Amino acid sequence: MRARNGFGLSSPQALAEFFPRLVAWQRAHGRSGLPWQHTQDPYRVWLSEIMLQQTQVASVLQYYPRFLERFPNVQTLAAATPDEVLALWSGLGYYSRARNLHRCAQAVVAEHGGQFPASAEALATLPGIGRSTAAAIAAFCFGERVSILDGNVKRVLTRLLAFEGDLASATQEKALWQQAQRLVPADASAPDMAAYTQGLMDLGASLCARSQPQCLLCPVQPLCLAQAQGRPDEFPVKTRRLVRRAESWWLLVLVRPDGRLWLAPRPERGIWAGLQTFPVFASREELQQHTAGWGLPPEPEREHEPVRHALTHRELTLHWLEWCVPEAPASGADSLPAGLSSELRAGKGRWMTMPEALACGLPAPIRAWLLQR
Repeated sequence: MRARNGFGLSSPQALAEFFPRLVAWQRAHGRSGLPWQHTQDPYRVWLSEIMLQQTQVASVLQYYPRFLERFPNVQTLAAATPDEVLALWSGLGYYSRARNLHRCAQAVVAEHGGQFPASAEALATLPGIGRSTAAAIAAFCFGERVSILDGNVKRVLTRLLAFEGDLASATQEKALWQQAQRLVPADASAPDMAAYTQGLMDLGASLCARSQPQCLLCPVQPLCLAQAQGRPDEFPVKTRRLVRRAESWWLLVLVRPDGRLWLAPRPERGIWAGLQTFPVFASREELQQHTAGWGLPPEPEREHEPVRHALTHRELTLHWLEWCVPEAPASGADSLPAGLSSELRAGKGRWMTMPEALACGLPAPIRAWLLQR
């Protein structure tokens, strides 16, 4: 039977049994060997939660130990430069997470004496910590009786409750938050809260997958209204879908005879914000107009194979046009040869050796391209 309104059905049986069933399943079959588990250190849990946003566990397993080795606590992270943080994050994607991570560490040190707040409500006021991440930290580290609701968990709970509300609507998402909180018993213990929170993540990442959910193996299958109605693939309901736009970017690669490359930081907002890149242009014609009068040959000395790179909202095709330029005058390593545009100087770029470039925060395709040179 379909729900008659956007707020879905709430089975009394589900409300009573979901929590203990999920806790028992997680302890018997859930993930237990991840490096950020079995700790109540908010710094380590917070770092893992930020890294895991829209990123596969396998990728995070490569970055998490390296990040902790360089920044073992919130104080060392707060004291780092933005470029040091971005360099270690390079390749993990969604770079606003790294910038917010750094700002959050500085806020924890400056405003909270280096100690993370102990409640989800207070944690959610920090830069880059949303409501679900705050709930995860509070549940894992402080045993707070509060539910998470990330993308995978939304799928689990909308199926469990046959929640018909369109999650493109803030009102319906708020209603699902209320339903999620109702599933947490008033007397839930701190260890149970940790197992329950991990269980939600594990179930959404495994059996309750987006397509072809393994309902027969699911520990809460007897409680799931969507499965009982034979339509788990219909949840969650979300009418507004992501549309990815195709763009071509033309990259100006300037190389000196000594092998140094000209790199400059991207603007603080937008794609690859704050990362070091080659100058970017919207078309070949724009690049050539920009470089006219520099004394460069009209055609590049090398035109590399285009590279495709998918972002959340963009499908980029990167074109690489390379020119060799004369050595800079003796006035400094960051000087530009006569005739090169003052606009490059205004971009705060500089000539870098390959090791210097690879030590910076670079977008993944720029780093991969440099390593293949």
